[in-house]
Amino acid sequence: MTDAVLPARVAVYCGSRMGHDERFQHAARALGATLADLGVGMVYGGASVGLMGVVATAALDRGGEVIGVLPEGLRHREHRHPGLTDMRMVGSMHERKAVMTELADAVVALPGGIGTLDELAEALAWHSLGITRSPVGLLEVGGFWAPLVSLLDGFVATGFMSQERRDALCFDEDAERLVRALGSGAGLTDDGVWRAG
Repeated sequence: MTDAVLPARVAVYCGSRMGHDERFQHAARALGATLADLGVGMVYGGASVGLMGVVATAALDRGGEVIGVLPEGLRHREHRHPGLTDMRMVGSMHERKAVMTELADAVVALPGGIGTLDELAEALAWHSLGITRSPVGLLEVGGFWAPLVSLLDGFVATGFMSQERRDALCFDEDAERLVRALGSGAGLTDDGVWRAG
C-alpha cells in the first residue's frame, strides 16, 4: 500500500476518562503513534486527561502534528494539553465538532462515553447526509463497539439505513489498517454514491 492515499488529518473522538480496561489505553497509544508514524495529523478535543491525553501524548512523542479544539467552558475540567502543535479555543461543544470536522478529512472513534457517542453519531449523520465527505472508523477494543455495530445492523434490518451506508463504516482492531482503510476511499464518491473502501 502507498502512503499517497492516507488522510492528511484524522479527527479522533475518545473518552476524557481512561475506562476500566487497560486495553483502551494501549489502543489509544497505538493510534497516536500510528498516526504520527504514517505522517497523518491528528485533531482531537485538546485535553490532557483520559484517553484524550493518552492518544495526543503518543502522537506528540513520535513527532506528530496534534491540533486540539477545546471549548472555553471545559478549560478547567478537561485541562489543556501543554505540548500541542496548535490549540483552538472555541465557544461551545457544537463549535468544537464543527472545527474538528473542518480541520480533518477522516474520523476515528476510540472507546469513550456519551460525549464520544454524540461526536460519533454526528460524524456518521453528516457523512450520511453528504454534509461532509470524511469517512468514519471505529477502532475496536475488546468488543467495545460491538453493541453499536449491532444497533447499526438493526437499522439496516428494519429499513432505516441502507446496507451500503452501513458498509461504509470502517471497523478494525488494528490502528494502521483502520487508518489506511479510511484513506482508501470509503464513503461518498463524487456522484454521491456510497461505497466501502
